[in-house]
This record gives sequence, structure tokens and C-alpha cells, in this order.
Amino acid sequence: MQRIFSTFLFWTLILCACSTGAASPAAVSPSPTQTSLPLPTTAVPLESRECGYQWANEVLPELSSSFQASIQALQPEAQANAYAFGENCIRSDGSVAEFLAMETDFNVSLQVDDLANESVLGKRIVQVMEIIENIPAEQIAGPRPGRVSIVFQSSTAQDIVNFYINQYRELPPGLNYAEIYETLKSLQ
Repeated sequence: MQRIFSTFLFWTLILCACSTGAASPAAVSPSPTQTSLPLPTTAVPLESRECGYQWANEVLPELSSSFQASIQALQPEAQANAYAFGENCIRSDGSVAEFLAMETDFNVSLQVDDLANESVLGKRIVQVMEIIENIPAEQIAGPRPGRVSIVFQSSTAQDIVNFYINQYRELPPGLNYAEIYETLKSLQ
């Protein structure tokens, strides 16, 4: 026990010595324009923004409405929405200067009879993705492919599959519906 305590004390002293002393720079508070997250590319110079960045979502009501209608054409009781994921540019007074979209994400909730029927689940994934892939590019916010979350609900349980659009696009050709489901489920 004494050996463990001595080792612990030794490393504590080493770490304390490394974090203090004359050679260590003074702690500097980050300016409002500094962030540890990668900043979105924009035409406005960073210096003129004077803001910090915070993850955020923005509702896309028009896209959500049309996406909901398309999903309900597959299944009338289905629910669906779309939203932009990105960053808010936060001024020093706490107000939001602007939202910078990085991607458009999609949520879908579908009813199924049997959660064990992976062929049916895979077919529904393909049907949802056909709808997403047919959305005009000008309705999609952000430069990168977004995320899709599909909740399959039966009368007694639910199963959720989350994947990025590019993961779906990169599936090997020739997979059957069950294999599509299994592959995307394994990526979680």
C-alpha cells in the first residue's frame, strides 16, 4: 500500500511541477474568436465576426414539411423531420450573430410488424434514402452529407438505426435488404 501511495505522490509532484513554474506561460483566456472546434469556411473574415462558436440545430420547416409528406406516402402514420446541424456564432454579449450550417440531418419514425424481419427493415431504409436522395440540392443546408436516424416501432418494442448519408452511399453494390440493414446497424 505504501508503494502505491509513494508512486501516486511521485507522479502528483511531477505533474504539479510541469504545470507551474517560471517557464510555464501565464494562463490566457481565449478571445471571442478563438475556438477548439474547426471553424466553418466563410467569406467574412474571422476578425470581423468577433464571436465564439457553439454547436446548434436549426429547424428547416419547409424541408421538414415536404419530407414528412413524402415519408407519409410510404406509410400514413409515419413521422419525419429535417433540421440543419452546425454552429451558432455567439457574440460576447451572448446574442447569436448567425447560424452556420454544416449538414442537414433527417429523423424518421416508422411502424413495423416484426423487428426481427431485417429484410423489411432494410427495404424501409432504402425507401427512406430514395426520398432523401431526391431532395433538390438547394434545399439541403451545409456542405457535408448529414445523418439519418430511423426509429422502427412495433407494438411492443423499437429499434433505432443511425447512419450518415455517405455511409449509405458507400455500401457495396448488390446487397440485399437484410444485408443493408445489418451493415448500417453494425456501424453504430
